[in-house]
Amino acid sequence: HRTELYEDAPSACWPIVYSPDYNITFMGLEKLHPFDAGKWGKVINFLKEEKLIADDLIVQAREATDEDLLVVHTRRYLNKLKWSFVVATITEIPPVAFLPNFVVQRKVLKPLRTQTGGTIMAGKLAVDRGWAINVGGGFHHCSSDKGGGFCAYADITLAIKFLFERVQGVSKATIIDLDAHQGNGHERDFMDDHRVYIMDVYNRYIYPGDGFAKRAIKRRVELEWGTEDTEYLQKVHTHVEGALNELKPDIIVYNAGTDILDGDPLGGLAISPQGIVKRDEVVFKAARRRRIPILMVTSGGYQKRTARIIADSILNLHNLGLIDKELATCGAENPKVEQMIRDSAKDLTNLSLK
Repeated sequence: HRTELYEDAPSACWPIVYSPDYNITFMGLEKLHPFDAGKWGKVINFLKEEKLIADDLIVQAREATDEDLLVVHTRRYLNKLKWSFVVATITEIPPVAFLPNFVVQRKVLKPLRTQTGGTIMAGKLAVDRGWAINVGGGFHHCSSDKGGGFCAYADITLAIKFLFERVQGVSKATIIDLDAHQGNGHERDFMDDHRVYIMDVYNRYIYPGDGFAKRAIKRRVELEWGTEDTEYLQKVHTHVEGALNELKPDIIVYNAGTDILDGDPLGGLAISPQGIVKRDEVVFKAARRRRIPILMVTSGGYQKRTARIIADSILNLHNLGLIDKELATCGAENPKVEQMIRDSAKDLTNLSLK
């Protein structure tokens, strides 16, 4: 099928994908779930305040159509989402069951479909530019025929299948899932697919505890309650290196959940904000050093302060020269852009001096 999701993004843009449509705001219903349903917009606002990006310099996410979703999802599953009570169960917001479905489609599912479109778009951008970040997405509990845990669409599976089907030279993928929860959705989808290598680091005692899906994990790191920075970062570093040495993929999908943060009501781990920033740095360093394109999605994170941490992490990646805006060929008349080119050149020089 033809898809708008794979149309080329303007070369003047950062490969950072977002749309104001990501945010779920509806009569305070969103407050009934521990999720901060406006966190995606807050991340973008922090990045704007720090002058890293401007509205016209980010890639506008487009909503995934039914035809796009059918690349992975069964028609039966998509039809089930036409029942409000099903969506209420998946999003864990019980009152959604009592809303007319057209309202649920517009106010709850459209934001999730737009984030899903964003992940698919970011997959292609990552291959084109070496890296991409979807400020939303990471719905790793959803598989082709079943949603759950606030995940209604299987965006990670979709992004990978789109790349396999449509982009030459992409035939192996590695998922590095560092959300506090096991990523049982993509695990079920890629259960017997040898093209996909899954590494998953999660709290062994919490949702979803999906024993069947665990069989798909090639590198499984199960954490204890209250795991802290030192042990966590050491494990992430060892296993990311191990995974990428074992198989060099054509794309890394990095599920960068922030629900590992100390105090998260659902994650049960005790990682500091600095620990999260450092974790993302470890993953990007490993990818960039091996010149493997990396797509990052933001996934879970259930505290008000996670938006700031995600923004700080993106700023840190930029300051270290791990993400840059390869702009040499375009937008040269834009002084802001010129400055960015000079800055990233400076960052690279500084890096090589170190």
